[in-house]
Amino acid sequence: MSIKSIKNGYEVDCRPQGRDGKRYRKKFATKAEAQQYERHLLATRNNKEWLEKPQDKRSLTELIELWFFHHGQYLKRGTRDKVILELMNKEMGYPKAYQITAKRFSEYRASALAKGNKPSTINRNSNRLSSVFTALIKVDEFHAEHPLKGIAKLKEQPTEMGFLSKDEIRHLLSVLRGDHLKVAKVCLSTGARWGEAQNLRGSDIVNGTVTFHDTKNGKNRSIPISPELYQEIYTGKSGRLFKDCYGAFYSMLREQNFDLPKGQGAHVLRHTFASHFMMNGGNILTLQKILGHGTVLQTMRYAHLSPDYLNEALTLNPLSTI
Repeated sequence: MSIKSIKNGYEVDCRPQGRDGKRYRKKFATKAEAQQYERHLLATRNNKEWLEKPQDKRSLTELIELWFFHHGQYLKRGTRDKVILELMNKEMGYPKAYQITAKRFSEYRASALAKGNKPSTINRNSNRLSSVFTALIKVDEFHAEHPLKGIAKLKEQPTEMGFLSKDEIRHLLSVLRGDHLKVAKVCLSTGARWGEAQNLRGSDIVNGTVTFHDTKNGKNRSIPISPELYQEIYTGKSGRLFKDCYGAFYSMLREQNFDLPKGQGAHVLRHTFASHFMMNGGNILTLQKILGHGTVLQTMRYAHLSPDYLNEALTLNPLSTI
């Protein structure tokens, strides 16, 4: 018998997959609760396909909270992702778990596109929602089939990247002052994101090499800098080297009226570093390590700037051999 009376309540002792399967034991105050739990186990943890599994009537709100408890709170951007997931939940009409289907999510995507959201933004949000179910399945908190499994991503247009010419770099540096000048030089010398450079501490500079700790992928990245830049930024103290100065830099950048893609701010410094690195004959795999990209595919966007990129087309085409 899987339900037995114990002191102060009832205990469920059940093996849904037979005597060689996993054993589940749990105590309840009432027999009704114990019976409900037993039925839940038999319906969701068995390996008998002919038994119908009940609908998961938990709200997406509850699933998001469970995801954050088990997984999200340990992510670098978990709190931000939770906010975005809660907004998606609201836009989808606060569905129950069983109501989240490929059809419903496709309708949500179509609505988001109609509102002007970019395919890249929608794809990132799709990954966030998908990760909720993936994480809960791994910790045995969700037992139905993954509702977003097999949904193809929306086609994204290649992102337009702008970078500064040498003359534009000289001009920009001539109008910057103080900390935002120093941070800009760090970005142009190392390919760092603005936040990575701005948060540098004196203890992050050792033997002419800067180490970025607060990176996007959470991995440390060390890049050598010139002795001149070292002398300019190093204070001899272990604390922060720079004040928060992005607002001042962005305002100054806008005033220069450089021909940059819409919405591009301090990230132009990272693109400028990578673009000039390749134009000066740099190696694409070295650039991948410097930028901290997870795969070389992310770095390949700069490959066409290499001076010898696809030069074989000049010598190996049929017209060059006749």
